[in-house]
Amino acid sequence: MRYILGLVGAVFSVVLLISFFSNVSTYLTSPPAATAEEEFHLEPKHLSLRSDGPFGKFDRQQLQRGYQVYKEVCSACHSMNLVAYRDLEALGYKENEIKAEAAQHDAPALNPETGEPTTRKALPSDHFPSPYANETAARGANNNALPPDLSLITKAREGGAAYVYSILTGYRDQPAELVQKFPTAKTPANLHYNPYFANLNLAMPPPLKSDGQVTYAPGNPKPTVDQMAKDVAAFLVWTAEPKLERRHAAGFAVVVFLLFATVLGYLAYRNIWYGEKAVVRPTGVLEPANQAKAARAKRKAGVKG
Repeated sequence: MRYILGLVGAVFSVVLLISFFSNVSTYLTSPPAATAEEEFHLEPKHLSLRSDGPFGKFDRQQLQRGYQVYKEVCSACHSMNLVAYRDLEALGYKENEIKAEAAQHDAPALNPETGEPTTRKALPSDHFPSPYANETAARGANNNALPPDLSLITKAREGGAAYVYSILTGYRDQPAELVQKFPTAKTPANLHYNPYFANLNLAMPPPLKSDGQVTYAPGNPKPTVDQMAKDVAAFLVWTAEPKLERRHAAGFAVVVFLLFATVLGYLAYRNIWYGEKAVVRPTGVLEPANQAKAARAKRKAGVKG
């Protein structure tokens, strides 16, 4: 039986090897055809924010500008369901400003007399509402594309803030070279070419169309498309990880403690154990003298063997 199992295993291994080398040969002789996505997709542009790195901190003024861009541009299509109005306090907004901001929107409620669904003015404790009643309405308004929630978008997309920044500033005409080489990859109607998107064609039209689309308060940089894209990307980093500064501070404190504890441990070793030498017995249990001693102890204790 054992020989039969061994034979079956050997046959199975041979079949696997044949299949492996056959596939390798096929790949080398007939490699898969290149795709438009492989050749024309671009990695996110470089983006440097003050929140980057282990010691990064948020730029509150930039976050406020980013929130303004979200409110005036992005909120028309994208929700932010995991962020409450009261969270804006971390951006430097005062209590009365937050209440006024929330009161500009409606929140779902129930009529206490009839129990029917109704709306009320939003409170600071409410989360940012969705611009659509449900997913069906959202798809119906966007050619069957569902605008993603932006609360965690910089965590959900590879590249994070750089991905958001690149998408917002990456819209362009489809290259003629692409259409010549891949005629079937021409951007369909109602889609928009963007090489930073995975399949190159994006349902979202360019949200930032021109400089000055959002008016910044005095003392802020000029609201160019590039600057607005950077600001809203920085804001979405905050929505995805509002406790980032606290996490950085806690991590720094832990590293300092571990370094201090390591130094203390080394000094304790030097003070207590460094001068001690290991005691090595010159003989072992098989030494005749030790065996005789063990035999006498067994006889005295009445132990056989």
